This record gives sequence, structure tokens and C-alpha cells, in this order.
Amino acid sequence: MSDRQLGFTLSSEEHPPADLVDNAIRAEAVGFDFVSVSDHFHPWVSAQGHSPFVWSVLAAIARETDEIGIGVGVTCPTIRIHPVNVAHAVATTQVLADGRFTFGVGTGENLNEHVTGARWPEHDVRLEMLEESIDVIRALLTGEEVSHHGDHYTVENATLFTAPEEPVPTVVSAFGPKAARMAAEYGDGLWCSGPVAEVVDAYEEAGGDGPTYTQLHVCYEETEDEAIDRVHERWPNGALPGELAQELPSPAHFEQAATMVEREDVAEGSTVTDPDPQAHVEAFEQAFDAGYDHVYVHQIGPRQDLALEFYEEEVLPELRQR
Repeated sequence: MSDRQLGFTLSSEEHPPADLVDNAIRAEAVGFDFVSVSDHFHPWVSAQGHSPFVWSVLAAIARETDEIGIGVGVTCPTIRIHPVNVAHAVATTQVLADGRFTFGVGTGENLNEHVTGARWPEHDVRLEMLEESIDVIRALLTGEEVSHHGDHYTVENATLFTAPEEPVPTVVSAFGPKAARMAAEYGDGLWCSGPVAEVVDAYEEAGGDGPTYTQLHVCYEETEDEAIDRVHERWPNGALPGELAQELPSPAHFEQAATMVEREDVAEGSTVTDPDPQAHVEAFEQAFDAGYDHVYVHQIGPRQDLALEFYEEEVLPELRQR
């Protein structure tokens, strides 16, 4: 297992680009080890309100921070954007970040990928596309000329003249054992939403030995009731079951599905809404115990400064001490 790292989520669905950059600067000052920026074309529900182009945001963060690790969590490099263009963006970001960038990839969601009119394929096909796109991107990141004629992508005589000197870690997202095994074979690490121990087990049993990332959802407010109300308003998609998040095509559809989510579902769910610092510390410890060594926290809602101050004063010191 890698050294334990504490991270902060930059939720692009909830904040304008300048605020995301400011939050990254503040997260570095507070003492987080890394930040992770989500890559979406749409927010899940319109109440979230934003969805800037992640590569522009990453470039600004790379220039405005000094030491903090920077990740994209995660990009789908298969349908909406051709792998050649993703490789171009990754290379430039790594150069701007002086080697601090981690490239998270996954099979995506219909919400973001259908927008060009391309077909949304079944999961097995999306895994095949992801494997091939990783091969293409890695080849291009060497700075050598690349031609590729595969089942899903064609590349002809492409060379990245601005190529990174350092390799870019490619961390593969997985929600189940099959994708976890693929992450072990093709990736340099594992990315998961929520501390699911079975996914880490499958990854390690398949030979995976890279860093393991997971995200925790929290909402810190003065009272737990305020936090529950905030989550119910801004992040009801977190309570939707099964594969809905991968299949629904628009924020309007997510909003329709979210009408089934009650306030009690939020209160009884996995999002940490208790303002007691120990509840947040214990959430991190449970994630570490489940096998994840890079754990990052998503503060739901607009009150990022409040949460960053709370973590600086009450949570990070306790986690560092442990």
C-alpha cells in the first residue's frame, strides 16, 4: 500500500471555474495532499448549477498551486472526446503541473457522453473502448509518432511535441470486480467512489499494486439538520440506486428520479452530515481500513470555506496524529 494521502474534491458540478481554482489554492494552504477535479459536461441536477471544461480548470490550478497533487477524477476518454485530444490535454496539464498530475479514467456516464450524438454502448463495449484508449494515450505521451488502427479508434501520424518528461499515472475507475480486474491489468492504480472493500480485494487479487483512491461525501454545516437539507437539495443523485447514474441521459431525468429520494434517505445514507469532527475522522479511518490509501472528501454545497476551515482546525490534525 502507498503512503496514506488526504485529498479534497473540487466538484465541478457545483462551482464556477474561478471558485474551483480558489478552492484548490485554499486546500493546499490547509494541508491537503491532493485535489481531485470531476469531469462532467452536465451537472446531475440543475440545482448544482455548473459544469466548466475541466482541462481549462486543471491548467489554472497547475499554475496557481505549488506542491499539492492534482488529479482528474475521472475522465471518460472514449466517446465525447477522442483519445488523441485527451492525450494532448493530459500532456499539457502534466507539463504545467511539473509532474504533479494524476490521470483518472473510467467508462463514463450517458449523461455526459451522448452529447455528440454517438451511441451509448453497453458496459463490456465501454470497457473495450477504455482499454484501447489507454493504449493510444500512453503511446502518444511518449512523444513518439503514433499510428494506430484498432477496433474503435484510428490515429494517423500523430506526435505530441509538448510531451511530459515524467510518466503520467493512469488510475482506472471501478465499481465492481470486473472493472477492478481491468484496472489491475491496464492501470497504475484504482479509483472508486465510496470505500467498497470488495473492489480493492478484486483489484489486489488480480495483481494490482498501485495507489487506491476513494471519495467520501460529506456536508459540514452548523447543524446536522441543515446539512441533511443541503444534501437533499444539491446532491439527491447520491441516493439513487444501481446503474441509474450511468444510464440516465440528462439532468431532467436525474431530477425526475430524485423525486423518489426522501430527506430520510439522506439522513440514513452514507453521506457524513454530523458536524462532530470525530464523525469525519472515522469516515476516513473506515476508508483506510477498507484498503484505500488515497482518500478525498467532497463537501456538498456552496460552503467550501466553512468546510476547509473545519478540516484545517478539527479534522486534519487528528488524522495526521493517527
